Amino acid sequence: MATELEVHSIDEHTPTDEFIAWTAERFRNRRMVLTTSFGMEGCALIDMYAKHGAVPTVVYLDTMFLFPETYSLRDRMVRRYPLVTFVNRGTSLTPEAQEARFGPELWRRDPDLCCQLRKVAPLRQALTGADVWITAITRSQGGTRSGVELVGWDWHYQVLKICPLATWDRQRVWDYVRENNVPYNELHEQGYPTVGCTHCTAPVPGSSPGEYSRAGRWAGTEKTECGLHWESGAGSQESGVSALQGSLADAPDPGLEAPDSRLPTPDFR
Repeated sequence: MATELEVHSIDEHTPTDEFIAWTAERFRNRRMVLTTSFGMEGCALIDMYAKHGAVPTVVYLDTMFLFPETYSLRDRMVRRYPLVTFVNRGTSLTPEAQEARFGPELWRRDPDLCCQLRKVAPLRQALTGADVWITAITRSQGGTRSGVELVGWDWHYQVLKICPLATWDRQRVWDYVRENNVPYNELHEQGYPTVGCTHCTAPVPGSSPGEYSRAGRWAGTEKTECGLHWESGAGSQESGVSALQGSLADAPDPGLEAPDSRLPTPDFR
């Protein structure tokens, strides 16, 4: 069974379903957080964990600038997975307060600062106290994500980072979503390969749901990332096997009292 796999048998060739089952069992006494922006990959990953009946707390960051279709998708995910706890850990800084402090249209004048305020800082708070951070990023997404490890220690957030879909590509994710009837953002069928904030996301002509591109993000600038995922190999993430073995050496034995993993009450509005 996947839960009985030894450390040395967990590698790039481990089937994703077995790997997910193994993480759910191996870190069940640890505080695990799965983050999502409700992209196609994130929704697929939530479904995969749900099938094992062991979905970690799902954290999302409501930037207050999300598309109506994204809020609708969130609600559909909540209904589809009633046993999953979805928690909004987005900023409390309202758009009005941001404008009063930093001036109008900060996302246009200084998108890095806007992302820092509405994404990066809230994520840091959300991961405080977490032992394991599960994300749906993949190498095929390119850029700073191209070197992402299946398992690695993230020095920036001081947490074990697990990317079960590291070796997947968008077509494979799209196939999984359709085969398993996973909810997804309808904007993917309207030319949006990825969906972020309304001000910083544009459709990409000719794009299809099975193709991934960040061309529509921060169009007209060199910016392609919001800053949540730091580049591997730049001192931010220790690679795979050594990080995995080190984390397992410190992980509690089954049966030990689990740390308090309670998070704030979900806020869906």
